[in-house]
Amino acid sequence: MGSALTLNRALLGLAALSLALGLWQLGGAAAIHGKAWLAQRLLEDAWSETLAGDRAVKPWPWADTWPVARLRAPEAGVDLFVLAGASGRTLAFGPAVIAGTEGLGHRILSGHRDTHFAFLRDLPDGSRLELQDAGGAWQAYRVRGHQIIDVRRPVTAAAAGTAELLTLVTCWPFDAIEPGGPLRYAVTAEAITSSRPLGGAALSTTAAGGDNRGEGIPDGTL
Repeated sequence: MGSALTLNRALLGLAALSLALGLWQLGGAAAIHGKAWLAQRLLEDAWSETLAGDRAVKPWPWADTWPVARLRAPEAGVDLFVLAGASGRTLAFGPAVIAGTEGLGHRILSGHRDTHFAFLRDLPDGSRLELQDAGGAWQAYRVRGHQIIDVRRPVTAAAAGTAELLTLVTCWPFDAIEPGGPLRYAVTAEAITSSRPLGGAALSTTAAGGDNRGEGIPDGTL
């Protein structure tokens, strides 16, 4: 059974590589979007195995990442698998978890503005987000704040108060011609179990991280 799954995943990976090469020949933009779309389809099988009890399931044999969560934005029609390790290479395949806020009750996910996190541009306060963990449990969140941050300064993440926090981060502005600028767009959501009013964001670039209790700097790349 295991060898069959490995062979099947290898064949899917080769198909993905062939498609990516074909799209690359057609144009860079098509390749980026095709790669992002196809990777999410391949990740679905790896996530099913994760929910069945396996851990660090690679979506294709040579992958250096694996799915760790599933993110949904029902009102935007978004359903994404979230990856481990927010490197530039990983973000081509899907949004990823940024490390550095463990213990704060505040999970931060990063994604590209022109593919997986393009929906953030039109996501208003009050929108519902849903996050599934590797054990199969779902947690619902409500968007309560948006902000633009400058990563040329240290970025500090707030600790959760009465409910867990979830922040989605992408490059800004959305229509920038050149990628990789210093500005980021952050959408913060809070677990729906909380009654806190909307309007609060949860990242800061006004102070050095780690100096204040209950704060920390994400050590990934925003």
